[in-house]
Amino acid sequence: MSIEIIVPELGESIVEATVARWLKQEGERIKVGEAVVELETEKVNLEVSAEQTGVLAHIERQEGEDVEIGDVLGVIEETDEESLQAIDKDKTGDKTQTEEKAESPVVDASQPKETSTEESTREDKTSEKNDERTTPMAKRLAQEHDIDLSQVAPDDMDGRVTKGDVERYLKDQRDKTEAETKAEAKAQQDEVKEKIRDEEQQPAEKQPIEFADRPKREERIRMSRRRQTIARRLVEAQQTTAMLTTFNEVDMSAVIDLRHRRQKSFQEQHHIKLGFMSFFVKAVVGALKQFPRLNGEVDGNEIVLKHYYDIGMAVGAEEGLVVPVIREADRLTFAEIEQTINDYVQKVNEGSLSLKDLRGGTFTITNGGVFGSLLSTPILNPPQVGILGLHKIEKRPIVINDEMVIRPMMYVALSYDHRIVDGREAVKFLVRVKELIEDPEVLLLEG
Repeated sequence: MSIEIIVPELGESIVEATVARWLKQEGERIKVGEAVVELETEKVNLEVSAEQTGVLAHIERQEGEDVEIGDVLGVIEETDEESLQAIDKDKTGDKTQTEEKAESPVVDASQPKETSTEESTREDKTSEKNDERTTPMAKRLAQEHDIDLSQVAPDDMDGRVTKGDVERYLKDQRDKTEAETKAEAKAQQDEVKEKIRDEEQQPAEKQPIEFADRPKREERIRMSRRRQTIARRLVEAQQTTAMLTTFNEVDMSAVIDLRHRRQKSFQEQHHIKLGFMSFFVKAVVGALKQFPRLNGEVDGNEIVLKHYYDIGMAVGAEEGLVVPVIREADRLTFAEIEQTINDYVQKVNEGSLSLKDLRGGTFTITNGGVFGSLLSTPILNPPQVGILGLHKIEKRPIVINDEMVIRPMMYVALSYDHRIVDGREAVKFLVRVKELIEDPEVLLLEG
């Protein structure tokens, strides 16, 4: 009896995936519940497990192929225990023959000395160890660029290879290639100059000089499924919503002072730093309660108002922004919000975000300030109708009580869907966020 390996339900609004890699090969024994193949979706990677014990009889879809829900990935052939034992015995026999061959003396002195079984085993263990010390994001980046991870030197004290190590290796290789290209171009130019000097010294008629064109280096990189999805959704957001953006600026003095005074006691009590994001999450929730349409969505000819506050937090990942969701943010304390954000950042770095982490969301906050952005226009994350963009804090002169003072200021931007949110609502929403941030006491009472 055989059973097909089917592409399972992939999650909310996800209908396609790409075969990332096969974890088993044809003819290999598989146990029930064991991961067989890894799929890459627009949001996360997931593993498909075997529904019965047997042998992987056939692989239908190869690595790199796009598949849809219900497609057949491969076939598992149910096999009795005697046959499974025979497979294991064959593998053991092959291993024994390999070991015997490795132990046999070398007669031809002209041939290179073969590696002993003990050395081979040690190398295999070293390879497995190196593989265990490589993060999933580093492995994926190495596979995309065909990089031998054994050539990548880890910067981590524990010897763990991260995506940063792979990116640094890539940069070094590119710099080396560019240096070689420049050297080659310079050599060509020197050769032409030498030729010109020789011809100037000769009375013969001069011939026109044709300079060699500088090599133009190009590189093609296949867009990941996540990057393709980001590109598609950004275009859809521009084409299907009446998006408009309003701006304001916030004096961050009070929040900075509060963090300075309370940071030590906050860390001692909650074992996590008090950041800026928890203040903005609380301020957004307070403003959404006052202006509920910004927490809604458009469904045909109806407006869906949501009386719960699941705030999406945009986080920069290797292949583009992802937006994990802080559930019921109105019920969380500052410490719980900071811990949730910290957990999501760690998951993003490890490549371990789940579909559950990304589903839903009623409003989004994105912080371009961490990358140095002074001002930008955030794009909506449909079906949401509002997104708040935060930016870099900079000291600027402002007028307070007819006096010029220097204050740490931040520009904030609210993009909204004008189909259901009027300009008056959007401006007053942003003003309310500004008021709550500039007076944290009100934020604690009303946010």
